[in-house]
Amino acid sequence: MKWILGTLALLALGLALQLNLLVYAMYVLLGVLAINRFFTRAWVGAIDARRFGGDDVFEIGESVDIKVAVQNTGKLSVPWLLLEDALSREALTQLPPRIKAKGARLALTRLVPGQTHVLSYNVQFLTRGYYQMGPLLAETGDVFGLHRRFRVITEPNFVLVLPKVLPLEGYNLSSRRPIGEIRLAHRLFEDPTRVAGVRPYQHGDPLNRIHWRASARTGQWQSRACESSCVAGATFLLDFHAGSFSGSAAAASAELAIVTVASLANAVYLMGQQMGFITNGRDAADRIREEGWRAEFLTRKDALRRATKPKDNTRLGPVIIRRGKGEDQFATILATMARLEHTDGLDLAAVAREAAARISRDTTVVAVLGTVTLEIAAALGDIARRGLAVTTIVVSLDMNATPDWARPPDWAEMLLAQGIDFRVVNSEESISNLCAEAIIR
Repeated sequence: MKWILGTLALLALGLALQLNLLVYAMYVLLGVLAINRFFTRAWVGAIDARRFGGDDVFEIGESVDIKVAVQNTGKLSVPWLLLEDALSREALTQLPPRIKAKGARLALTRLVPGQTHVLSYNVQFLTRGYYQMGPLLAETGDVFGLHRRFRVITEPNFVLVLPKVLPLEGYNLSSRRPIGEIRLAHRLFEDPTRVAGVRPYQHGDPLNRIHWRASARTGQWQSRACESSCVAGATFLLDFHAGSFSGSAAAASAELAIVTVASLANAVYLMGQQMGFITNGRDAADRIREEGWRAEFLTRKDALRRATKPKDNTRLGPVIIRRGKGEDQFATILATMARLEHTDGLDLAAVAREAAARISRDTTVVAVLGTVTLEIAAALGDIARRGLAVTTIVVSLDMNATPDWARPPDWAEMLLAQGIDFRVVNSEESISNLCAEAIIR
């Protein structure tokens, strides 16, 4: 555009001063600009690409090979084409990095009609997350550099990297008490509409519980076994507000909180109990659906920035996974935690007040916190006064696992004043021994 404006200004000047040579030169330059603009649009519009790799689930430490095949589908040769497959700059450059890329994500090439160029590189995932692979950014222009066009080609793929799950040492699976004491507000009744299997007849079983076909087949009395209508378990309440994790070890402490919830959820799943999950963090998949991505940009810098930089996160609604049990429930919670991002919106005290009515009374509320404030302690105290068992896990790499309890820290006094049990996690080793330790009262 600046070339066109400059040329028009010089043309007007030449016409005003009757400088015929200048006028002729400007006419030629305008013709060159018009031709270049036409060919540049044709070149960038003829570029097509296909992506291979991604859209899968991985574990920390695994890697994926990404290939992007770029083809010139037009009838004109593209004199030069700059290609770059976009990755999250924050994930690549933060310390420590979340992902590591090896190979050629950036290439300068020339494509004749029908020719294909392949970008190939490898991405290793160092931490859990929901990573965007792509989109592909293409830049081309005329040989004089007077006019350039930018385009985003191919939709991005998304890779889910699950958080680490640690085994809990010194933990009796048959205890049916994953953490703390489970206070049951109701007796556990069996639901006759939910048949779980067949068991030998026991004295006192009613006649309507006898499984006649199984009894006839085995020659011994058999009764139907039903699932319980109310099964004790755990509801995990995770504080993932950006302000809850501070200091030099903020990022590592937040990831440690994710590992803590994942490990405890795995223990509850192995016990066959029900579990739920509530957090004030934000699901990255929801953010991407809301923001979307654009396919045309004015500059390459603008294209790269919009393709890789997330917007500010001011989510005001909690992420809630209703209570359930089984492998699917555990997989849903694990995938949600893998996609979880910090938010600057809702704090944990507000989440606890909002979600308190949705938490079953026959469950242990396990609150995993990065920091303890008076508002958070009061909100957890309100849940405890509703008759629910509440246990708090305070996660921080900067915190001593065994503080000087002769002079309890301020955050401990806040919880003790509300009658809340708590534990301290400051390393992965302390997570493994979490359920073997005595609860501080």
